[in-house]
Amino acid sequence: MNDHPALTPGRVAVVTGAASGIGLAAASRFARMGLKVCLADLDGPALHEAAASAAAVAAGGKDDVRAVPTDVARLEDVQRLKQVAYDAFGEVAILMNNAGIGNGAKPWKDPERWRRIIEVNLWGVINGVQAFTEAMLAQGTPCAIVNTGSKQGITTPPGDAAYNVSKAGVKVLTEQLAHELRNVPGNQITAHLLIPGYTFTGMTARGPEKPAEAWTADQVVDLMVDSMGRGDFYILCPDNAVTREMDERRIQWAADDLIRNRPALSRWHPDHAEAFAAFMAGAAKP
Repeated sequence: MNDHPALTPGRVAVVTGAASGIGLAAASRFARMGLKVCLADLDGPALHEAAASAAAVAAGGKDDVRAVPTDVARLEDVQRLKQVAYDAFGEVAILMNNAGIGNGAKPWKDPERWRRIIEVNLWGVINGVQAFTEAMLAQGTPCAIVNTGSKQGITTPPGDAAYNVSKAGVKVLTEQLAHELRNVPGNQITAHLLIPGYTFTGMTARGPEKPAEAWTADQVVDLMVDSMGRGDFYILCPDNAVTREMDERRIQWAADDLIRNRPALSRWHPDHAEAFAAFMAGAAKP
């Protein structure tokens, strides 16, 4: 398997949400691959510990790593992150807009939590795209922008409307970004939507031990790197409980709610429970 041409030793990766979870796993993987890395997250010990761990595996040690305190909800912070990356290393080959928070709210509850979820999960990605894309285009070199979405932004299960809305927005934004980029003459930037499965991270953990059903963040990043090398746009991750086929059938069912004029979220509607179970078992069409 060939790596994406942006993943070349000596080039530069910027990762938001890099203090833990998938972001930290990605930053560490990029450092081990010989890239220079800017880790961005809220200021605090976790960010600086993450940078130290990346420096420990980077070819140039501390010289190849920067820890940049960043609130991705603030455009000025993301613009400063871009400036730090370019001042330190002269370019950006990989931009991974990964920062995110969970535990949102129902449709008519907790407007302040709604606002923060949208500001971080969606505006954080918008800010990254706005701050970096033109400079990366001007480089005229192979690059990639990876935005971390969620299956909850596609099948939108009930229970956390704010999170689902934010991740649905990331999906749409990334699709639009890919389209616009491929219509720029001479463009060498690819866009990718990372769609993790159940992953054991600080945001999902309910205890210190990884559940058997969950993937590790490193497994997600391994698949991401392989998928980028294949040129995949949608990087749909399974886990230890859900296969690719199960994900595809759930996504198909969700899309067919609109086509067949079923009730919203019919997968969780009692009148459609039997039909959904049969569809998942492969016994019926949606």
